[in-house]
Amino acid sequence: MPLYDYVYSTMDKSSDQLYETSLRGAEETPGLVHLTHMTDLQSVYHLRIGFASVASRPSATGAMWWYMWVLWPVAWLSMALAWAYGSSAFVVERIKLGKLRMQTWAVPRYNFQYGLSWERESINGLIERAILDADARGVKVLSLGLLNQAKQLNGGGELFRHRYPKLRVRLVDGSGLATAVVLRSIPRDAKQVLLHAGPSKVACATAAALCERGVQNRSS
Repeated sequence: MPLYDYVYSTMDKSSDQLYETSLRGAEETPGLVHLTHMTDLQSVYHLRIGFASVASRPSATGAMWWYMWVLWPVAWLSMALAWAYGSSAFVVERIKLGKLRMQTWAVPRYNFQYGLSWERESINGLIERAILDADARGVKVLSLGLLNQAKQLNGGGELFRHRYPKLRVRLVDGSGLATAVVLRSIPRDAKQVLLHAGPSKVACATAAALCERGVQNRSS
């Protein structure tokens, strides 16, 4: 038994290293990374480090309301620790669909912190490190989720595109994904398209992509 091996000094010195290596497993490079962040204090319980019974139910349901309030001090403590010591994004989940490998990373910051002007530089630093990490790993696409793509924060990722023009990873935000959905719904043999939308980032990107296809755009 390991206890007796330790007492009588018969334990293999490489056992600890072998155990840690087996826990890490083979490092896989995902093709797509979605970079999100924490929302409210109770959102920590919906992560892997939380409780499966809580994560399996919608947030703030009546049956779990009292339970969440009892655990509120723990949630507050986890927020304080993440604020003080959270220096990089962490993996929330890994998804594998056939040959496609995806991961969700979370920035250790909460919704209310994105509204603090003095936190913007720190949050942008966390996002920047996540982007550079993904680029170094060979990730093909990184999508900025929730407030990580806020215009007042980094202009939907434009700050990092200008700062690192040679990035290999492709940065996309919600508008880019919406544009892709719209373009996919338009038949490839269409010659004219009527865009019934106001001046928005999605509309402009859609119109530009259609022009590249040689499709005539009209707006109403």
